[in-house]
Amino acid sequence: MIKTIIFDFGDVFINLDKEGAIETTKATLNLQEFPEEMLSVNCLYEQGLISTEEFKDFYFQNFKNISEETLKDTWNYILKDFPEHKLDFLKQLAKDGNYLLILLSNTNELHIDWVKENISVFEDFKKQFDKFYLSHEIQLRKPDTEIYEFVLRENNLKPEECLFVDDLKENTDAAKSLGIHVWNIDPKTEDVCTLFATHKHLF
Repeated sequence: MIKTIIFDFGDVFINLDKEGAIETTKATLNLQEFPEEMLSVNCLYEQGLISTEEFKDFYFQNFKNISEETLKDTWNYILKDFPEHKLDFLKQLAKDGNYLLILLSNTNELHIDWVKENISVFEDFKKQFDKFYLSHEIQLRKPDTEIYEFVLRENNLKPEECLFVDDLKENTDAAKSLGIHVWNIDPKTEDVCTLFATHKHLF
């Protein structure tokens, strides 16, 4: 019996353009592939282990011709719109009060700053949750099992009573390994609003 629903943010609620972001970044930085060091810096930034200034300094040092504005625009290219019907679904879920609602997102300060500026419903969205965990604020990131253990421990949850919804299989696989029920949602063909229709066996 599910008592807690843990949601990812990107491609569950807010739409992302991952493919476009990859192509835009490669074109802007004149890269064929992303260097390991760059991927490592991005991960450290998501975990809040380096500051926004340190993150930007890495790019300025390694890509001499990039301006701060171009860097921000390229980094935030992935972020798109927030469909209103998904907020309506979440509000009804919160209003019904049948489940503890938790957000668990890999993100970073620049992304969240963009969301606050460009997604007018963000604060309304945020207040629907009982707990709101962002990777850079808790210094943990998916798919490391520590992040799920943290959420379980902080909220005194039993894994078998939790459902975790995320679009990345590596993230749901990690949660599943701890006994958490999962929905590895496909944002191209599935919508979080069908949760109870498609997973009624859990409820």
